[in-house]
Amino acid sequence: MTTSLWIAKLAGPILLVASFGMLVNRKAYIAMAREFVASPALIYLAGILVLTAGLAITISHNVWVMGWPVIVTIFGWLAVVGGFFRMAFPDVAARLGTSMIEKHSGLLPVSTLVVALLGAVLTWYGYMV
Repeated sequence: MTTSLWIAKLAGPILLVASFGMLVNRKAYIAMAREFVASPALIYLAGILVLTAGLAITISHNVWVMGWPVIVTIFGWLAVVGGFFRMAFPDVAARLGTSMIEKHSGLLPVSTLVVALLGAVLTWYGYMV
């Protein structure tokens, strides 16, 4: 199995479940997000986890080709940047997160749709193709 397929099989269903949870349990997800941004320690821990996952993806799959595998590479690099940002600037991440929750919560359905679409694409290519 290629690295692209393996990562797609792993990440796709996780993103689908996360987006499904956001759709059917919006209030609980917003409450969790509020608790999360109130804790610099959680933001830092999430940064460690996201950076680790992003580095694992980019080290094993830094493939810049035309086609669906580039989605995996972009996903990995976004995780590297996001993890670095959370670890280096947890206070800024908390402020941005709070702003998103309190002032821009209307974007939640859009971001949920993006996560669901990404999860569906990765799952499709990972399992169906």
